[in-house]
Amino acid sequence: MQKNISEKSKFKFFKNKNYFRNLDKQILVSFILLFILGLFFSFSSTSFIADERLNKDYYFFFQKHLLYAFVSFSLMIVISLFDTSLLNKILLPIFLVFFITMILVPFFGIEVKGAKRWLNFYIFRFQPIEFIKPFFILIVAQIISSHWIKNLNLSYFLSFVLLSAIILLLVLQPDLGQSVLLACAWISIIFISGFNIYLLFLLLGFITLVLSALIYFLPERFSYIISRVTSFFDPEKSGNFQTSRATEAIREGSLKGQGVGEGILKESVPEAHTDYVIAVISEEFGSIISILIISIFLFIAFRVIKRIINLDNSFYKLALSGLISLLIFQTFIHVGVNANLLPTTGMTLPFLSYGGSSLLSSGIIAGIVLNYTSLGLKD
Repeated sequence: MQKNISEKSKFKFFKNKNYFRNLDKQILVSFILLFILGLFFSFSSTSFIADERLNKDYYFFFQKHLLYAFVSFSLMIVISLFDTSLLNKILLPIFLVFFITMILVPFFGIEVKGAKRWLNFYIFRFQPIEFIKPFFILIVAQIISSHWIKNLNLSYFLSFVLLSAIILLLVLQPDLGQSVLLACAWISIIFISGFNIYLLFLLLGFITLVLSALIYFLPERFSYIISRVTSFFDPEKSGNFQTSRATEAIREGSLKGQGVGEGILKESVPEAHTDYVIAVISEEFGSIISILIISIFLFIAFRVIKRIINLDNSFYKLALSGLISLLIFQTFIHVGVNANLLPTTGMTLPFLSYGGSSLLSSGIIAGIVLNYTSLGLKD
């Protein structure tokens, strides 16, 4: 009897043997394919920068991308294997840790091109917002689906306060792109949860009014937003040709592309391997490959939605909806900037853009998606 009690009280870290049977293999293969494509295109887009511009080893950036991709992939596998109930219990502590690091950014962050977004740990640069994003989605899903908060409107208000706090910290950096991304993901969650659509439009109007007022009364603080909007409508007058060159690269690549290593965008645009990677891919490999990449993200969204339908738990439905919204919104913001449909935001493409924080964040999102989609109907 005592033996049975001790066995039941054992702390369970990982899922049982049925995990692989319940795992959505198509989602897993899609994530693996994105990792592989990211490695391939990283080699193509960063080799010139390392060799010619920075006078470093030819494989310098590729080796770093390979390391981060390996760690990110490992994170995805470990998180997907993690016991779901235990994972849900540690979400809040993890979120608070990353939130505290974000508070530290204005005081101890390093400034790059006029923005303080990173903390320097000597070995690597750490961008807290990339890690907050997935856990923010999960905390919001917990707040809205919580049985402890009986009033749903109070749940919406608390989640909005949390969103506002993070956006305030992003404004101090400043980082408009991530602010818009988080707001869009939050709106998708509350909309799916059944929030009144008329109140939603009023809320959107209020947010827009507040942002406009901030830009108007604090023009020096938000001058970068004004310059980016100006460059979007008149790139030649503003002197910012990055987006124009990206659009031209997509046009020059046509359907089949110029060929591996034949693109010139990576030579003329400083952040091509991060902010304009889809344009680099289109230029060298053709728009067909870019469409294929977008299709992989859409296929993952389709598979997740298919799994959501079979889940009865409202938390998992909201969490998965929010996470997949985060991926899709980020993908289309990146593509929209590259195609000159949106102002420059500095948004990376998940799994494919160069950058340690972005890759690790993508691995965390992928791991949680795989973990939650492996749940059965009873969950």
